[in-house]
Amino acid sequence: MTAYVISDVEFLDPAQVDRYRTLAQGTIARYGGRYLARGGAVVPVEGGWAPKNIIIVAFPSMEHARQWYRSPEYAEALVVRQTALDRRLIFVEGVPPDSTDGASVPEAP
Repeated sequence: MTAYVISDVEFLDPAQVDRYRTLAQGTIARYGGRYLARGGAVVPVEGGWAPKNIIIVAFPSMEHARQWYRSPEYAEALVVRQTALDRRLIFVEGVPPDSTDGASVPEAP
């Protein structure tokens, strides 16, 4: 089942951001990930959330996402990230491909 890595990012150092992107891109592809959104326009609609930049990466599974994040290949990018950007990061499991009726979506409380 597809998993999504969603980042809310604030860029701190443009030169380091470029370095981070270069390092991260190759590792994402190596673990089967692909970018779905990458810093495009953000339009807040409800609530108080006002993210600056949203990045969404899809991986074939939650396990692929976890393996990527913990990988030795991504480790260098994580070190650079500390000075390149501030981010909030979550992993979200998608719904099964055959779930067109919404049955697997949790009910609201």
